[in-house]
Amino acid sequence: MVKTSDLQASTLFSVAGYVCVVTGGGTGIGLMAAQALAANGAKVYILGRRVEALENAARVHNPPDGSGEIIPLGPCDVTKKEDLEKAYQELSKREKYINLLVAAAGTTGTKAEPAHDSANDLKARLWNNETPEAWNQVFNTNVTSVYFTTVAFLPLLQAGTDTHGHLAASVIVISSMSGLMRHAQGHFNYNTAKGATVHLAKLMSAEFQRARIRVNSIAPGYFPSEMTAKQSGPDQKSELPAEKVQEKGHVPAMRAGSDEEMAQAVLFLAKNAYVDGEILAVDGGTLNVVSGR
Repeated sequence: MVKTSDLQASTLFSVAGYVCVVTGGGTGIGLMAAQALAANGAKVYILGRRVEALENAARVHNPPDGSGEIIPLGPCDVTKKEDLEKAYQELSKREKYINLLVAAAGTTGTKAEPAHDSANDLKARLWNNETPEAWNQVFNTNVTSVYFTTVAFLPLLQAGTDTHGHLAASVIVISSMSGLMRHAQGHFNYNTAKGATVHLAKLMSAEFQRARIRVNSIAPGYFPSEMTAKQSGPDQKSELPAEKVQEKGHVPAMRAGSDEEMAQAVLFLAKNAYVDGEILAVDGGTLNVVSGR
């Protein structure tokens, strides 16, 4: 019988003893995820291309009480198989398993938004402001790299399931509310790629059940990151003022999401082994307003 004391949040969402990997962990949502996991007892390896950003994130944001740890591991360009394999081999030397992979690395694309209903205007703006090369780059980072990153770490994830129970090890794919809506937002390439990321998470969830590994996805709305704010500060953190979100006119929450709200989503999917193949929108109610699901 479960005791009431067993249902304390500190018990339900503890990841003490977990070994986690977060791509894009030096800034933005990746760093939020790394902080949430380390604050609750996990050893978290953060991957990214910029070693300086990774090292600074670990130095500034490691838990002061030593409960968990943020460890930089890079450089690693997730669009390159050789970098992913190198990261896997290095991690295999240090750890026997991982319990959670958070695929948070991503990029935005070119913007091309027609201003009129004219087909000539539509063609001119879309044709002249976008290229196949830009589309391929957005897909490579937001979709292809998520697939190969997950595949690269499958053996260590399965070993994590072996130590913590059936379907305990999991992957959290950071997609986007943009992949669930029908409004292009002027970002046909980005929104299409994120739609593919959403579906990729579903495909991997169904297929990787065979290896006793769960896959879920978080579809964030507007959160402060280098993608939305265009920069980060000395602490690797970004700011997205409420008025900037309010200008968009379609966010009921009237503000950006917070680090705490992203942390709650990450810990929920990391610990609840009865959730598999879900897309969790953390979007301030935007998809209630913008046509989507």
